[in-house]
Amino acid sequence: MIDTHAHIYAAEFDEDREAVITRALEQNIDQILMPNIDLDSIAPMLKTQEQFPGVCHSMMGLHPCYVNADVESTLAEIYSWFDKHNFIAVGEIGIDLYWDKTFRTEQEKAFTTQLNWAKELDLPVVIHTRDSIEQTLPLLAKEQDGRLSGVFHCFGGSLEEAKAINDLGFHLGLGGVSTFKNGGMDKVIPHLDMDYVIVETDCPYLAPVPHRGKRNEPAYTQLVAQRVADLRELSLDQVDQITTQNAKKLFRLS
Repeated sequence: MIDTHAHIYAAEFDEDREAVITRALEQNIDQILMPNIDLDSIAPMLKTQEQFPGVCHSMMGLHPCYVNADVESTLAEIYSWFDKHNFIAVGEIGIDLYWDKTFRTEQEKAFTTQLNWAKELDLPVVIHTRDSIEQTLPLLAKEQDGRLSGVFHCFGGSLEEAKAINDLGFHLGLGGVSTFKNGGMDKVIPHLDMDYVIVETDCPYLAPVPHRGKRNEPAYTQLVAQRVADLRELSLDQVDQITTQNAKKLFRLS
């Protein structure tokens, strides 16, 4: 099984990262995909990949919450990393209207710029949409010329939104929200196209039930997959096989 979205390089894991990854491997989570956040997260992310080769894989991008008035110079520095290192995706990128709308115009520009990187570099994208699916879909549709692929990570939207995302050729990343009693996903997951479903933790955030409110970790990907299995009336092994195959194809993993 693959945890397709994990900030395992974050400071929250500095005291026990090796133990956390060992627990993941014991739970059959054998690959962990790491989205970049900003300029400061690059060094710890690459160090983590170096420490756990073949398990931890890095992406490169600028998270919308770290977009500000100086976005052009930040993007230039982020982009320069594609010449220095191989990355599995452009991410995480997107629009976040939950925390702060001050730099919405800059967020949209950064999103579009990074979508074009993905086309140029032939890489999938990992999209962050908090309170912004409605704003993100038209921007993505405008740029989709058949060369874009990727995932809307931490998906918690409606069935209609899921279909719109799938119609653009994009996957849905299901995480801890899928296990929340009032998350609404119990009405959505039974009807999703499983060809477009992958699983994630977004650790250290959004831990699934029964760990909600505590630090999340890649081993808990199993709990998300089990929730999907229960709602789809499938076995855990079936969900493991489907989502792993989808993730390997999307991110071109062996």
